[in-house]
Amino acid sequence: MRVGLIGAGTIGTYLLDELSRKNDQDIRITSVFVRNLEKYQHLEERYGVQLYTSVDEFLDSSIDVVVEAANVQAAREVLPDIVSEKETVLISIGALAEENFFNKITEIINEKNHRVHLPSGAIGGLDLIENVTEAGIIDTLSLVTRKPAHTLLSEPTDETKTVFEGNAAEAIEQYPKNINVSIALALAGVGLQQTKVTLLADPNLDKNIHSIQVSGDFGTASFEISNNPFPSNKNTSYLAAVSVLGTLKKMTKRINIG
Repeated sequence: MRVGLIGAGTIGTYLLDELSRKNDQDIRITSVFVRNLEKYQHLEERYGVQLYTSVDEFLDSSIDVVVEAANVQAAREVLPDIVSEKETVLISIGALAEENFFNKITEIINEKNHRVHLPSGAIGGLDLIENVTEAGIIDTLSLVTRKPAHTLLSEPTDETKTVFEGNAAEAIEQYPKNINVSIALALAGVGLQQTKVTLLADPNLDKNIHSIQVSGDFGTASFEISNNPFPSNKNTSYLAAVSVLGTLKKMTKRINIG
């Protein structure tokens, strides 16, 4: 499977490193779309990839699937063109929070018969949530995210403070860089309006902690994920990067779990 990569930041570089180090024959990154050719020119020699600054030329470069590893703004700009032509792995899932844009992408992939894969990112348990939602046996879904206080507050605090309480749609609008996981959770479950979200600023934390609660006719379930930051970038969850690699691996397997 030949992969085209959009973006060469923390997650993009992680994928290049991992796939190159393991010499994976099933998955190869062959093309990389960037805004600044000079800045990333070294990637061509280091990883044996071809850089592109034109979306059209990038899509014409004999790739099978595109991995978006940039940011929400970039995803909104290029995603309609990407999903029109290729199967896509979308990391910046917050791009789908806007209803009109989500509907537009859905129309395109239905018309083109393409698929968009959404990695689980910094959380887990989405398979269970998606299953009970499809079966119509889910009643409530909630997320409580605790983050280091200094990442959410401009002033120091000695106590944990609730900085947001509402639904996922409101959460991503007010905190677009801090609560992307709520969008994955909502899309797997009961939707943006019905997914309850609480965001806490905790002065005693040095990592993000996501607590998920789901209930319905099936029973109840709870998940807590404590995320270590990526070694080279404290603003990126290590698990988020790993989930993208896992998604690509799953796409090449004949037997899938979950």
